[in-house]
Amino acid sequence: MRESELDVEDVPQAAATGEVPETARIDDLLAAAHDRARVHTEGTVADYIPILAEADPEAFGVCVADVDGGLHEVGQTRRTFSIQSISKAFVYALVCGQLGHQEVFDTVGVNNTGLPFNSVIAVELNDGHPMNPMVNAGAIATTALVPGATATERWEFIRAGLSRFAGRDLTIDDEVYRSEMATNGRNTAIAELLASYGRIRSDPDEAVDIYTRQCAVSIDARDLAVMGATLADGGVNPVTGVRVVSATVCRDTLAVLAASGLYERSGEWLFEIGLPGKSGVSGGLVTVAPGKVGIGAYAPRLDSAGNSVRGQIATAYLSRALGLNIFASAPHTNQENPG
Repeated sequence: MRESELDVEDVPQAAATGEVPETARIDDLLAAAHDRARVHTEGTVADYIPILAEADPEAFGVCVADVDGGLHEVGQTRRTFSIQSISKAFVYALVCGQLGHQEVFDTVGVNNTGLPFNSVIAVELNDGHPMNPMVNAGAIATTALVPGATATERWEFIRAGLSRFAGRDLTIDDEVYRSEMATNGRNTAIAELLASYGRIRSDPDEAVDIYTRQCAVSIDARDLAVMGATLADGGVNPVTGVRVVSATVCRDTLAVLAASGLYERSGEWLFEIGLPGKSGVSGGLVTVAPGKVGIGAYAPRLDSAGNSVRGQIATAYLSRALGLNIFASAPHTNQENPG
């Protein structure tokens, strides 16, 4: 989405240096972001997974979680939805924490495909390499790396890890899981294709099943904000105080999100908003301002790339108004010798 479409042309760009404003100011700006975004009715609710088509297109909530543990919420932040592709970012972090930077890099990669998230062509064009963990091929390859002697152990590793990121016990939405498994032909084909190239280690059907389970985990916008804030705080959940992953893993994860978190629109997102982020087709969006905050949004209407329209508009406003854009700076002035 271009700056004009994000409805932020009249919002002054604050520099990213320094701290976020005090609580009252964050609350005021969050309310303004919500008001600005909720009038937008562009986009459509995802329907290629039948259960997703039942989402209320007017549902909308935004939460900001700061690295001091503060939570700022407006709208329907406790309305649950399935995490979908946003799980890719956090499972990637968990796997990197177990296997290390180099092994995951060699197996999965970090480069944007420039093609849709469920593309089979991208795999074929790159000699079977999944390219990055934020598209379906890379996410399935990442899930195939999850440690455990059995499928049950591997699934529990993911569920427990996602729960530590959120700071509460997360569970799977069985109805979403069943609906996705009934329409999972493309992901099954992607897994078989990766296996034919020797790019995944485990049984491809098992990898798809576990990947589908992770996408069906039930969360809300508050959870997303806390999960994002955990990446912003060097891997420590700011609400629970529990270390989930290392600061090095956070760095790697945020770099991948910056490059590929919003699929083929990732370059536009980084150019306009300037923050690592990840979207999901259920309408969730998580954004991370390193050292400052995590932003979680939920609004089911999506643009053509599968990204929440209202979520993007609200986040763009907050990025500018709170001074979160990692590329935004102001001239440094030496007060003693300003010349």
